[in-house]
Amino acid sequence: MYKIILLIDFTEDYGKSLLKGVTKYSKEKGPWMFCRMPLQYREDLSMDHVIQFAKDWKADGIIAQFYNHADIKKLVETKIPVIVEDFKERFEEFPNITGGYFETGQMGAKYFINKGYKNFAFYGFDNIVWSRERAEGFEDSVKKHGEKVHFFSPKKIASRELWFYKPSALSKWLTKLPKPIAIMACDDERAQNITEACKHSKIKIPEEVAVLGVDNDELTCNLSDPPLSSIGLDTEQGGYEAAKLMRQLIEHKDQKPYDIIVNATTIITRQSTDICATTDKQIAKALNFIHQNIENNINVEDVLKTVSISRRALEKRFLEVTDSAVYKYICLLRIRKFSDRILESEKSIYEIAIELGYNDNKNLSRLFKQIHGCTPLQYRKANAK
Repeated sequence: MYKIILLIDFTEDYGKSLLKGVTKYSKEKGPWMFCRMPLQYREDLSMDHVIQFAKDWKADGIIAQFYNHADIKKLVETKIPVIVEDFKERFEEFPNITGGYFETGQMGAKYFINKGYKNFAFYGFDNIVWSRERAEGFEDSVKKHGEKVHFFSPKKIASRELWFYKPSALSKWLTKLPKPIAIMACDDERAQNITEACKHSKIKIPEEVAVLGVDNDELTCNLSDPPLSSIGLDTEQGGYEAAKLMRQLIEHKDQKPYDIIVNATTIITRQSTDICATTDKQIAKALNFIHQNIENNINVEDVLKTVSISRRALEKRFLEVTDSAVYKYICLLRIRKFSDRILESEKSIYEIAIELGYNDNKNLSRLFKQIHGCTPLQYRKANAK
C-alpha cells in the first residue's frame, strides 16, 4: 500500500477535482493511503518540517503546492517522488500539474469575438504562470482579430482584502473602459471581483461589461450577481493522470518525469456574458428578449413584437451585428443552452430536451451533431466532470 502526502488547497474546486482524480486512480490500482497535510506546513513551517514528516511517516510520494524557493533542493535530495502543482510558476526540479493556459486564453478570446465584441480586456497577474499565459493567449487571438486588449494587473493577489467592494483601482479602471467590452479574468475569483466592482460603479452586466472566468467553480460562479460564465477544465482527469505518473515514479526509478496538462474543455455560459455586444438599441432590445426568453420556444415573430422596426430592417441589422439571421441565432442559442444543461444536470437527455421545448428528437440530434460533431450523449460523456 503506497503512502502519499497531499499538500493542496482543498477549499477550492480545482483542488477538490484533483483529489477526485487521484482517489479514482488509487481505487482502481490501490488501495493507497493518503495524508492530507494542512497548508500550515507550507505557510508557517519550513521545508525541513515537511521532509521530516515524510521520512517519519515513510511516505512513498508527495503531490503538493510548493513555492519556487531555493530550499526546494532539499526535497530533491530526499529522492522521494514528487509531483507539484504550478500554482505560482512551473518547476524544473519536478513534474508539474500544469495546464494549456495559452490555449485557454485563446478560447476565451474566440468566444467573445464570435459574440461580436470590438473592445476587450483582461484582469490577471503578470507574476503567476497560469494568469500570465492565459493573458498571452487572450491577447494573441484578439490581436489577430485586429483589436487591442486593455489590461488590469495588480502586483499581487489580495485574497485577504476586500478592496473590490469599495472605490478602488479596479472600479476606476472598469469605469474608464470603452463600452460595451468583453473582459476575461484569470480565474473565477477575479471574475467575481469584477462583478462586485461593477455593482459599486453602477456598470451593467452583461449590457456594458461581459465577464468570463476560468475554473467553473460553481460556488463562486453562482455566488456572483449575475452568475458568472466560466471556462471549464478537465481537472479530475489531471488528478487521475498525476496519480498514474506517481505510481510509475514509485515503481520505476528510471521513469522519465513529464508534466500533467489540465486542458480546458468547454465554456459554461451564464448571465454574465449572455448577450451580444452592440450599440444598435433596437438590436440590443431584440437580443435581450431572445436571451431572457430562450427557454420559452420563441420564434422570429415573437422577437419582432419587441422592436419598433420592420422585419426586413430587423433581419438586415441583426445580421450586421451578429453575423447571423434571427432564426439561426435563436436555434444556435437554444442548442447552446441545451448543451450547457446536459453538463450541469443529471437528468436524462430526453427530460432536458422536453424542458427546453424540443419535441422532435431527430431534428434536435441532427442540429446538435452539426454544431458539436457528436450526439448529445457522446457530448455528455466526453465533457463529464
